[in-house]
Amino acid sequence: MNSIVNLFYGPFYWFIRSTVHLYKSISLAHEAISVFDMFKIGVGPSSSHTLGPWRAAQRFVQTLQEKVLLQSVISLKVLLYGSLAKTGKGHGTDVAVQLGLCGDDPVTFEVANITPKIEDIAAMKQLVLGGLHEIEFDPAEDIDFLLSETLPFHPNALSFLASFSNGDALSETYYSIGGGFVVKEGERLGVEQTILPFPINSAADLLHWCLKTGLSINEVVMENEMAWRSEKATKEGVLKIWQAMKECTLRGCHISGTLPGGLFVKRRAADLAKRLLKGEQFTSHQEWIKAIKKGGASFQYILDWVSCFALAVNEENAAFGRVVTAPTNGAAGVIPAVLHYYLVFSEGVTDDKIIQFLLTASEVGSIFKKGATISAAMGGCQAEIGVSSAMAAAALTEAMGGTQRQALMAAEIAMEHHLGMTCDPIAGLVQVPCIERNTMGAIKAITASQLALQSSPDYAKVSLDVVVETMWETALDMNSKYKETAEGGLAVNIPLSLSEC
Repeated sequence: MNSIVNLFYGPFYWFIRSTVHLYKSISLAHEAISVFDMFKIGVGPSSSHTLGPWRAAQRFVQTLQEKVLLQSVISLKVLLYGSLAKTGKGHGTDVAVQLGLCGDDPVTFEVANITPKIEDIAAMKQLVLGGLHEIEFDPAEDIDFLLSETLPFHPNALSFLASFSNGDALSETYYSIGGGFVVKEGERLGVEQTILPFPINSAADLLHWCLKTGLSINEVVMENEMAWRSEKATKEGVLKIWQAMKECTLRGCHISGTLPGGLFVKRRAADLAKRLLKGEQFTSHQEWIKAIKKGGASFQYILDWVSCFALAVNEENAAFGRVVTAPTNGAAGVIPAVLHYYLVFSEGVTDDKIIQFLLTASEVGSIFKKGATISAAMGGCQAEIGVSSAMAAAALTEAMGGTQRQALMAAEIAMEHHLGMTCDPIAGLVQVPCIERNTMGAIKAITASQLALQSSPDYAKVSLDVVVETMWETALDMNSKYKETAEGGLAVNIPLSLSEC
């Protein structure tokens, strides 16, 4: 911190800096994180601005039910702070909150019914709380976007204020801290955590267990997962995650048109896939993969398909489609794109190989979550695309026969070249530059993997833990206008406004 900044902004800066250091140390450092925490099936366009608030609303309804207060609610207000207020419209935060309050679940709710349901609530000015109790609710009046207010714990904050028929009231505040993770104010994480056989907070911890046991990264992860459930249940759950990724990618490669939101961004994946397949016909994902393989393995062909896979997923995400946080919605296309690259352009890829890939990716993601952040509102786009690229790079490296050290080296390389990436969504939408950034993250992951596979970690100058620490320091130093606020970068240099969207 230089003297000029210290003079004018020092006290406030150090307050915020100490708060976020506290946030990281008490909330994240000792979490036992499962593969199903890092990969969640949900609805786009944002894990922190859509899925997180949706879950927060569900939790508030659950609180009302547990306190036997649901039927007594006569009015309800929702307050959105910080990044949720500034880009919440574009990210569908208001939509997600309403659906969560209605008791709908993002994993199972039919995405085609989102718009009709939200329009009905707005027209009737009524909401069925928890699907059980009807109250007066006008989204235009009862959801407040507090553009100038930010709570210090995390930029993604929202409060629920319920009033009851007896004159009492109840309020709760939640923080959506990235990747669909939600923390209630006053809640202590790390209490009554699952005890894992191989506790991991850093890459050094992970490597220690790998070297001590002789297990690969994915094998260490599987041993930890068995502290929650059986190996069979874990494998079945991971394959459901992969199924959701496959369906999203295939669907995105077959839907043309314009994305919602007012930017009139044209969907490109379907047209690109059609050109690349040259009229080849298929009726399933398996046949689609076979058709792609027939096109050969030229560099340009591979590059086009990796880009197409990533575009497809994030176009679906931007259209409120069903996606998998990997580790976030905004970066949901990177891992499916690299996985499809591995599936199409490698030999002998089985379900077990896919499971191993996702287990390894999840552990690398959890290391970033514990040591830094996966929230763009906290760390910029390095926390989303950068982390997803690192996850994919490590997983691909191990899948291609690399050692544990080479896998961690690949993750480091991928993140090293995303450091400082800002989050500057035009009009607060996850469309420009977000969709294309997934293609870049996927390509960087593949390149990082190749570099690691052709290198010796003995000569690496930067470790994964050092790059995680550097990413966190960069996040703390980054100007808030570059952290998912639509107040900097491309968001202010393109002649559009939120009012036009």
